Amino acid sequence: MKKGDILRVKIEEQRYPNEGIAHFDGRKIKVDGALKDQTVEVKVLKSGEKRIKVKNMGIVERAAYETGPRCSFSDVCGGCTFPTLPYDIQVEMKRREVLDQLEKNGVEFGEFRGIEACSRIKEYRNKMEFTFGDYEIGGKPQLGMHKKGRFMDVITVSDCMIADRDFQKIVQAVLDFFEEAGIPHYHKKDHSGFQRNLIIRKSEKHRQLLVNLVTATGYDFDEEAFVTKLRNLPLKNEIIGITHTYNDRVADSVYCDRIRTLWGQDYYYEEILGLKFKVTPFSFFQTNTEAAERLYSYAVGLIPELEGKTIFDLYSGTGTISQIMALRAKKVVGIELVEEAVEAARVNAELNGLANCEFIAGDVFRALDRVEEKPDVIVVDPPRAGILPKALRKILDYRVDTIVYVSCNPRTLAQNLAVMQQEGYRAVSVKTFDNFPFTKHIETCVLLVRESAHDDEVVSI
Repeated sequence: MKKGDILRVKIEEQRYPNEGIAHFDGRKIKVDGALKDQTVEVKVLKSGEKRIKVKNMGIVERAAYETGPRCSFSDVCGGCTFPTLPYDIQVEMKRREVLDQLEKNGVEFGEFRGIEACSRIKEYRNKMEFTFGDYEIGGKPQLGMHKKGRFMDVITVSDCMIADRDFQKIVQAVLDFFEEAGIPHYHKKDHSGFQRNLIIRKSEKHRQLLVNLVTATGYDFDEEAFVTKLRNLPLKNEIIGITHTYNDRVADSVYCDRIRTLWGQDYYYEEILGLKFKVTPFSFFQTNTEAAERLYSYAVGLIPELEGKTIFDLYSGTGTISQIMALRAKKVVGIELVEEAVEAARVNAELNGLANCEFIAGDVFRALDRVEEKPDVIVVDPPRAGILPKALRKILDYRVDTIVYVSCNPRTLAQNLAVMQQEGYRAVSVKTFDNFPFTKHIETCVLLVRESAHDDEVVSI
């Protein structure tokens, strides 16, 4: 066997989310993007004595439990992780992953309250970020998602199952407009061209859309014709604002050097659990509104007797949970690293008439030193990396009786819980939420209480 050989293997087991394990000639093969019982073709990249490194070249035969592609582009689009799996299988995989991570890290817990499935598994995203590019060099311009396993390639997805159908009508109209105008899209390698991204956001409550075109500078286009084309589209929702963002950064990421409103307004309002939130083109906001309501309502409901208490909401984002708690708590202090999110939290708290919220911009570890109050309860909702050791040490030093941990990563959640367990905190209940069907993302909510028997123990992290 040599580099470049093509092998056909059957996946024997699966590691979450979709790393398949197979064997060939007595050697182990890890195949990215493969599910158990699939037969796939792989290209040999490196052949060792015990292990073969390969690249997944495609599915030869699907597993019997797969239902077939849910959209026409599931084999090539990198947007979804599980496009061919029945939803009940996806939910069970996520439930199992949470329990496996807790067991692996030795985390003991009282009650596992199962996994709550998403009430709407299609067209649930209220924000999509599309990229201009091409599927093959010199090919027809595309505006859509990155090709699976190929970040440089883009494919226009005409029947995306997780985004509102209006989004695709807008995508196609924008793509047609610039193709007819003869303006080249931005090329990542030589940094030439104009249009880079298209961001569409939707207010679920009011069925309103914001359209944000992201381009480089250096080209002019007929802005009036662009606006007219979009406004004349037959849509279920209403476009209330069209903006134009300029981004001349070399990095292949969306950045706002400056932004102009081409028509309408540059914001809409969304509502979560009776509270109002102003959403702008670059606001940090939950991408599944209904699921966020269920998760946050549950998380806040875990806190006994909020009235009269001071709550720390750490990694608070735009302050959604903070403001829900502030309706009943004495005071809520939110700490968030991203300054734009903190400013949005302040604006929204004022919008909702909440004077008992304080939002601080900064790293949690350092920002806690600037807070004079002592918390009665702490809520944490960290990014995927979890709570870093120094910050966790400082959080635990408050020795509060109740901590609510909202997690988007079972692995780092379990690692953090293992340390908290050593410090005398017991996970009373664990509940998982599938807020993003067909993707690998998992939300989990854990209620922790401090056991008095461990009050005086000090365990270094």
